Amino acid sequence: MRNLRSLLPPLNFITIHYTYFIIVPLISSVIFWGSSDPKFSISYVDSLFLVTSAMTEAGLNTVNLSQMTTWQQVLLWLLIIIGSSIWVSIWTVLVRKHAFEVRFEEIVRKERKRRLERRNPSLTLLPITHRLRTFGKSRTMPHGGEGIPPWEQRGAVSLPVISQPSDGRLLSTIAPTERGVGPRENAEPDTRRLSLPPAGDVAIAPAAAPNATGGAATAAQGNVEHVAFVDDLHDRARSTSIAASGVTARRHLSGTETAVSRHSYLGNHKVGRNAQFHDLTSEEREELGGTEYRALKLLSIVVPLYFFLWQFLGCISLGAWISHNLPQPALDNAISPWWNGIFNGVSAFNNSGMSVLDLNMIPYGSAYFVLIVMGAMILAGNTAYPVFLRLILWSGLKLLQLLTYPEDLVEWKETIEYILKYPRRVYTNLFPSRQTYWLVFMLFVLNGTDWAAFEVLNLGNSNLEETPLGSRIIDGLFQALAVRSGGFYVVSIPTLFIGLQVLYVIMMYISVYPVVITMRHSNVYEERSLGIYGEDPTYNHALTRPISRGQSGNNAESMSRMIRLAFAEWYGVGAAPNEKESRISFISHQIRGQLSHDLWWLVIAVLLISIIETKHFIEDPVTFSVFNIVFEVVSAYGCVGISIGLPTANYSFSGGLFPGSKLVLAAVMIRGRHRGLPVALDRAVRLPSDDMHMVEEEDHHIRRSMSVRRPSMDTV
Repeated sequence: MRNLRSLLPPLNFITIHYTYFIIVPLISSVIFWGSSDPKFSISYVDSLFLVTSAMTEAGLNTVNLSQMTTWQQVLLWLLIIIGSSIWVSIWTVLVRKHAFEVRFEEIVRKERKRRLERRNPSLTLLPITHRLRTFGKSRTMPHGGEGIPPWEQRGAVSLPVISQPSDGRLLSTIAPTERGVGPRENAEPDTRRLSLPPAGDVAIAPAAAPNATGGAATAAQGNVEHVAFVDDLHDRARSTSIAASGVTARRHLSGTETAVSRHSYLGNHKVGRNAQFHDLTSEEREELGGTEYRALKLLSIVVPLYFFLWQFLGCISLGAWISHNLPQPALDNAISPWWNGIFNGVSAFNNSGMSVLDLNMIPYGSAYFVLIVMGAMILAGNTAYPVFLRLILWSGLKLLQLLTYPEDLVEWKETIEYILKYPRRVYTNLFPSRQTYWLVFMLFVLNGTDWAAFEVLNLGNSNLEETPLGSRIIDGLFQALAVRSGGFYVVSIPTLFIGLQVLYVIMMYISVYPVVITMRHSNVYEERSLGIYGEDPTYNHALTRPISRGQSGNNAESMSRMIRLAFAEWYGVGAAPNEKESRISFISHQIRGQLSHDLWWLVIAVLLISIIETKHFIEDPVTFSVFNIVFEVVSAYGCVGISIGLPTANYSFSGGLFPGSKLVLAAVMIRGRHRGLPVALDRAVRLPSDDMHMVEEEDHHIRRSMSVRRPSMDTV
């Protein structure tokens, strides 16, 4: 049993993801097959292919969707939603949030207590309003505190005023100031005697004790009036302690016992590569866990809202425009114009490419509104999702800082700051600012290349010459956005010149590279996911442990090693490099690992389909050419959905293949759906455990040890 267990994949995020994308299509394919009208008119292989294509967002179809029943269309529509990468990430966040609640019950209890006891922040007089109203006025606090603006008094706290009476004893006079209320007239001062250190240890400024009316004693009595500035008040209000006779009076930022500090302990000396924290005390780790719990709590609200609002608003706008301006294409396919807009909107946002229209988006080649809205949804749901999400969080933080007082919603402000600074500790598709700018750059480069190529490489194409210039420009932009992942086509792909078709094959293959390489390059446990420590004799990792020479006779372990290398994404991407290779660029290593991860699947799939389709190739070598097979396989593996098609049908090229080829493509789609995921060792998909911080500490010591050993090794 132990040897058999070693052959099975581990239970982690990747294997659960595979299970989800295998079981759901198997169950839904039976429902889809039995829902045909007449019953079972769509074969089971086609049913399995269609539900797998919808679930994996591949978008290829072997049957025209207009020929299906409304329930079958709705079923595919639901599968497109629940197969979305954002949908999966929502459940990942919710599961990790629940795991934090179970594991850190004390942190959660304090957080709930803080939320119940917290005063509601006042937004009646916004800070920006007061700043404008008092622009240019003196900021010096007048005598007795009169005239202090109320928004400045909000942050006031009890500050010690040290005075020295005539008998030589030291008194600490505390002038209490309630939040939002100025100094009260005729208030009795609260004086408390404190045993202070000798005057030589503490610099004490003599000040007069306030009299019964709150005024100051005269200068003739030997005391100096205490004058404070507003900025000095805020500085003192943010001080963490006041030492007096060995007693420290601490003030939390939000006035509650569960307030979060500014994480001053996370200095450069304690933050390693990719936001790895090391040398933290148990208290600091507990505080860090509370911050990450709040981060997951915030993301569990923001990400579902993003997912719902984009689709709701996009579908409503598309349905309304199509039904009022261009309903005829939908009516020709016996489809409601509203349903056409709703289905296309969901398909665009989730980057499926399926359409209830037989001609896909060709009838809307001159509908600028439809193409622009769907193009924006394609970006928002996939390639630009990390950019848009970070922009939303950054804008939310700026608005909170602008519209609330400094002491209001402090925990949430700090939580957003933490997410923006260390995003890969809490979420898979959110990256630091530098990597986000790189994604924006690649977004413009790749989409700009596709757009320019569409316009330039089609010069002289008689099939496009009749298209007006404005429509041709918008069509080229939409096709550029759709070819990487959207899957829609606004012009017939076979009518394009061959050079552009080859470029589309390349773009479909590399479509996921910018995001997935950024995701794996920013992984907290990047070295472990790449197997950098795997071949080190001192620090061999359990998941990439090499077989020693003395174990060559152990067949079970040898077989386990082969399976681990074949299905590297269960543990990481790319085989463990040797010591020399571990010194090269991380990104270069990831690209090589991703290529080896992809190419052998594509080669095997093309070979199998070519063998199965030999009869079709002999009968029609042009339609069933090797290039058309490669185009379809790459589109399926990239989960794009663009197809060369068939000259006698409107569905994808897959619809003309034998059942065996369709099953191969279904397996390719499932495999391709998983190439854009974080590896199993990604911290953003792991549940909290005792060994998580131990792994970070170990990585820090290994990295430091390896950096010390490398100079001596290079000289050998």
